[in-house]
Amino acid sequence: MSITTTESSNPASERIDTFSTLEIVRLMNAEDSTVPVAIARVATEIAKAIDVIADRWRTGGRLIYLGAGTSGRLGVLDASECPPTFSTPPEQVIGLIAGGYTALTRAVEGAEDHPEFAVADLQRVQLNGGDVVVGIATSGRTPYVIGGLEYARSLGAATIGLACNDGSPLIAVSDVMLTPVVGPEVISGSTRLKAGTATKLILNMLTTGAMVRLGKTYGNLMVDLRATNVKLVARTRRIVSKLTGISEADAETELARCQGELKTAIVTVRRKVAPEMARQLLNDAGGQLRVALGE
Repeated sequence: MSITTTESSNPASERIDTFSTLEIVRLMNAEDSTVPVAIARVATEIAKAIDVIADRWRTGGRLIYLGAGTSGRLGVLDASECPPTFSTPPEQVIGLIAGGYTALTRAVEGAEDHPEFAVADLQRVQLNGGDVVVGIATSGRTPYVIGGLEYARSLGAATIGLACNDGSPLIAVSDVMLTPVVGPEVISGSTRLKAGTATKLILNMLTTGAMVRLGKTYGNLMVDLRATNVKLVARTRRIVSKLTGISEADAETELARCQGELKTAIVTVRRKVAPEMARQLLNDAGGQLRVALGE
């Protein structure tokens, strides 16, 4: 088996053990600065993936991340951030990791080598043809991820592959392939570094981009956030005040009248209707606040 780019040696760090601490920092920072450039090269493919995810969500489908090790952890992290940020149900974005949730904090040896484990995990969450599965494998060779995407395809689900090596086996099982080639790591094979950073940035784009397409924001404001703590309650008040022109105290009153639903409160004030009518306007607009406001 040939050595992949992510496993090869980085000439810039071959004597890193002789560097001063400041030299290590500067080297890592320089290497990290190449990651956005690699992502920019696959911007068109990322946009395609976002549209696939948004289309599946519009028809009730789910986004399921599938990965092992760092890749799996990053998928679980992105999935867990969606409900508080966009007020989505927990089952809309799911993160699956080889070895189960134990693998989030400690390595589960060999779990990534079993494609049948991915099939079992996907069956457990009742994967169906309306869903989209994003298989994350830095090497592009992980059996767990490849097996999962093969199974997803057999059901008619959309498949998106994410790897950091060109020409990987993941291509054959992916409807859309994302390949940000970030080059050799500072520590050979430690793909939690540049490859992990590239993965995190792309996952940010996938969910944020798809949520924007579905009307989860108004401009750059989170108008579908779930106020689950003091910080988010304050942010909700500020957003209602900003978009309606009323005081934060009045915004708090309107939010209470609308059961904490931020978009409903905005439509209620701006369209001068009751909360029930505001909800209907939002429903008719497909959740798009700008449309419900008649803009």
